[in-house]
Amino acid sequence: MGAHRLGIVLSTATKAPVRELVNIAQLAEAHGFSAVLVNEGRGDAIACAEAIALSTKHIQVGTNIANIYYRHPFLMAMTAETIADLSDGRLVLGLGISHRPLLESLGIEMNKPRAYLRSYTETVKGILDGKEVSPLFASSGSAHKTPILLAGLTVESARVAGEVADGIMPFLASMTYLTTLLEEAKKTATEKGRDADKFDCIMSIPTFLSEDVSAAMSAAKNNLAFFAQLPNYRLQWRRCGFEEEVDAMEEAWKTGSRHRAAGCVSKRMVEQICVYGSPQMCREQLAAFNSSGAAMPVLAVSPVNENRLSATRSAIKILAP
Repeated sequence: MGAHRLGIVLSTATKAPVRELVNIAQLAEAHGFSAVLVNEGRGDAIACAEAIALSTKHIQVGTNIANIYYRHPFLMAMTAETIADLSDGRLVLGLGISHRPLLESLGIEMNKPRAYLRSYTETVKGILDGKEVSPLFASSGSAHKTPILLAGLTVESARVAGEVADGIMPFLASMTYLTTLLEEAKKTATEKGRDADKFDCIMSIPTFLSEDVSAAMSAAKNNLAFFAQLPNYRLQWRRCGFEEEVDAMEEAWKTGSRHRAAGCVSKRMVEQICVYGSPQMCREQLAAFNSSGAAMPVLAVSPVNENRLSATRSAIKILAP
């Protein structure tokens, strides 16, 4: 990766104490990573980011992605201001709309999600910039600039980011589709009179590090098969040109078989979406993602014949920039 930025994302879907995530974040900082981000699975991404901020000194900290339906924008802005202050301006805030099946299972209505994402982002940015939104609690604005990046799975979402955000945070996009997302976002930014050259792209990439290339490929296929259960990713993959694979996985999942769904994932799909194989292979693939527009690739490490936490620690040490 040379001088390029490289990040790591920690998963709250993993059954691990927050202290363990903090320890891994400290390891990433010690090995020269530019950022450690936290996703929102079973845990609170914002709270985890704050814990990491308090236990590190230099590394950028943040979310990848915080669910906008879980928090009122006023609370999000106030929490972001707090973490930015505690970290001396190291916070990067990744926001997204999550997934309809998850929200509906929690009794949350997803109504016009892109419009809500736009207004939510504008409100958070306004509060951080000192715009008054409450007559009782006037905002003085944050002392630090907090970049806000939006989840970008489709060109429509990328355009919203181009209008109101500082960048995009794609996930599970192919390298070729990433280029399209960035072009649309930057085109929109330019149309809105914004500086497209300052528009960032922090991309979380499923990473399967192993000298056993066949096992790494198998783990990658199994991982993508899991995400095929979610309609947002299926839509994205169809736009990436994987219609045949998506159709086959949908049929496989009707039987409830993840194994069958994994068998429908092509090698080409893995090579376009994931980083896998030996350390040298992974470094070359990360460089390819960087060349395709990922200004900061972020390792989303999944295990290959080991547990996730040990796999993450190994990847940090082996793939350190």
